[in-house]
Order: sequence, then C-alpha cells, then structure tokens
Amino acid sequence: MQQSWKIAFAYIGVIVGAGLSSGQDLLQYFISFGQIGLIGVLLLGLLNAAFGKIMLSLGSYYRADNHEEVFTQISHPIITKILDFVLIAGSFIMGFVMIAGAGSNLEQQFGLPFWIGGLICSLLIITVSFMDFDKITNVLGIFTPIMIVMIFIITGYSFMGKSHDWAALDTIAHTIKPATSNVWFSVINYYSLCAMTAVSMAFILGGSVVRIGIAEKGGTRGGLLVGLVVFIAAISIFANLDTVKDADLPILAIANQIHPWLAYIYAITVFSLIFNTAFSLFYSIARRFANGSTKRMRIVIISVVIIGYICSFFGFKDLISILYPILGYMGLLLLIILIYGWLRDRKDIIMEKLFRRKMLHLSLKKHSPHKNLSEKERELFHTLGDISQADTKSLKEDIHNEAKEILSNTETVQELKDYVEEHLSVDEEVIHQNINILQEQQEESKSTESSKDRPIKKSNINNNEVK
Repeated sequence: MQQSWKIAFAYIGVIVGAGLSSGQDLLQYFISFGQIGLIGVLLLGLLNAAFGKIMLSLGSYYRADNHEEVFTQISHPIITKILDFVLIAGSFIMGFVMIAGAGSNLEQQFGLPFWIGGLICSLLIITVSFMDFDKITNVLGIFTPIMIVMIFIITGYSFMGKSHDWAALDTIAHTIKPATSNVWFSVINYYSLCAMTAVSMAFILGGSVVRIGIAEKGGTRGGLLVGLVVFIAAISIFANLDTVKDADLPILAIANQIHPWLAYIYAITVFSLIFNTAFSLFYSIARRFANGSTKRMRIVIISVVIIGYICSFFGFKDLISILYPILGYMGLLLLIILIYGWLRDRKDIIMEKLFRRKMLHLSLKKHSPHKNLSEKERELFHTLGDISQADTKSLKEDIHNEAKEILSNTETVQELKDYVEEHLSVDEEVIHQNINILQEQQEESKSTESSKDRPIKKSNINNNEVK
C-alpha cells in the first residue's frame, strides 16, 4: 500500500470515533435539522479534506512529536498555552466519551454490562501503547476499509428497491433535540470538535512522514474519505429514522435490521474505531508530557486511561449532548490558528518539500550500487539538511532510511529512474536561489541574535515555478 494511503487510513481511524461510526453525532448535529442537515454533512466533508491536508503537512514540516511543537511555531506564546490546555482537556474529555461509547456498543449488540466494554477498550489502549509507532499506525488504519465496506452495504440495504416518504422522515427528524441552534453553526461547531479530536495525533502522524507531499496527500485523501463515509452514513440514518432515532448507535440498529451477523461484524468494527480514536487521544496526551521518555509516556497513558475509564460511567449519549457542543466552541480558536499558520508558512512548506525531495534524490544516488555522489552533491545534501526547518540529524537519518526502502522496492535501474522522474523531480535553479537567500538570512540572524538558540524562520523565499 502506498504510504499516503496508509497515512490516510490511519487519519480516518483517528477522526472516525464513537459518534461518527455509530451515527449518534450525525443524529444530534445534522439529521435533527431535517433534509437541510444533509447539506451540512457535505460541508463537513469538505472541511475534513481541507484541514486534514493542513494538519498533516504542518506536522511533517515541523517533524512534530506532539502538538505543542507545532503551536509554539505558529502562534503567540499565550495562545500556545491556551491551545495546549484546551487540547489536553479536550482530548481527555473526548477520550473518556469514547470509552463510554465502547461500553454502549457492546451493551447494545451483545448484551454485555456497560463496564465490560469500557474496560476492554481501556486495556487495549494501554497494551497498544507499548508497541512501536509504525505498528501503531498499522493498527489505527486496519479497520477503516472494513468500516467503509460495511457502511456501503448498509446504504445499499437502505435504498435498493425501496421508496421513502421524505416529508414524513423530515417531520420525524425535527422531533430530535439538536446539539446547536442551526445547521450552519453545527458544521463549524462539529468540525471544531473533530479538529480537536484529530489535531494532536494528526501532527504526530505527519511528523512521522519525512516527505511533506505524502503527508499532504494522506491528509487530503483521508479527509475526503471521511466526508464520503459520513455522508452515506447520514443518508442511511435519515432513510431509517422512524426505527433508529432513539438508538444509542443508530447505524448498528440498521445493521441489525439487515442480519444479526452483519450487526455483529459492524459492532466489532465500531468498537475498533472507537478504540482507534480513544487511543489517539490518550496517546497524544502521554506524548505531550513524556518529554521524549518512553517510560514516562507509558506511566502517563496508564494513569489517564484509568481516570478516563472511571469518568466514562456518566453515559455515552448524555456525554455527547452535554460536552461536545462546549468542546466545539473551544475548538474555534484552534481552527483560526491552523488557518493562520498554514497561510503564513505556505511558501516555506512548498520550499521545504522541494528541499527534502532533492535530499532524497541525492540519498538514492548515494546508496545505489549504480551511482556515486560527487563532492559537490555531498555538500549540497548537507547544506539542505542544515537549512531545513527540521532537526538536521534526524532528517538526514530519515531521508537515508526512506532511500533504502525505495531501493529495496525497485528491482531494476529503469524502475528507479522512472520513480525519480515521477516523484522526485526538482528545479535546480530554484533550489540554489533559495539556498542563497536562506543562508543570507541565517547569517543576518546570527549577527543579531547570537545569544539565542532559536530556529531560523524561512521567509521571503523565492518559490517561483515550485510545484
């Protein structure tokens, strides 16, 4: 699987949690407004695609290990502290809502006591946190394709050979208590909530990818797929509203109407997606306080999961109706900062993407048995690493590892040549122009801020003809 799709499925696994996969969020935020709520769901999908690209590319650009590393760069220190607090509090609150969703899921489908589902989810979170990050990424994305197939099956059942009284369904929809005052505010409020759920882990996912273009594609593809899945789930719920409007997990209720075995499979899939989101939320909190220490990270995640499990006993449906709108209001500041940071750093991100692409090209040449680097090319590789926004040592190491992986997957010289031409083409003139500009900026910064060890911001770069 292409790395961008792997990241896309992991991103979907992060953002599609208890509310979206069960349909409860859609019921309260959109379907409660009737047919116009479906337009709101479409807008929600577009926001997912746009901000998926923004969050993952910022994470890759700054090689983020936690959300604070990005916000320190793109916002004022006071705003950073506010966002840090909001994200930690929001992640914890949504984390125990997810655990509550796990309890409701197994209770509704299998008749298990509420506390058992939450306990199983909590133990899984702690267990997976002891795995390495590549394996974690695989776990986050593994159930996403299954969920997509299941949603399409449920949608097919809801519409094939059937007719619906849309006016009557619209009347039923208006009997549901909405989460906000109008559908347009629901779009903004709910996506703010989604962004709070996703941003910390999205930064970490992006930070794990050395090639910014792959992070951008992963975020965009993941966001578009989220939008597609959410829309078809919403129309399926709407079509079956007369029978599922009071269910804690309305999509699971539809699956039960089709066949019990389908419902069992979907219940397990929903449970897995709930786990994905809950894990991402608690894991991002632990990474935030770990300061690079694996031992400390594990202690933190065990502690917050235990507390979250206790808090989950307030009940899934009530927690969503009370806490989610509040968290959505808090997330508006996050969206503003993300847009500002993206617009401010856009030119720098484009150039950094080009720099890393050239570094990978040079690294492929270095490790290829058919090529040799000239001294000038070696110097260029090190220069690009030195002026990069990312940590120079880890960037070079990751570039070399990426090159070795590409070489292991290309069997012939022609395959490697085709790969380079398709994915690693660069404008040499633009690169050298901007190297000179950035080196001049670094010299000026050294002379004016010699006593400070702050990252050099790449500004006013010449990104003409950069693609």
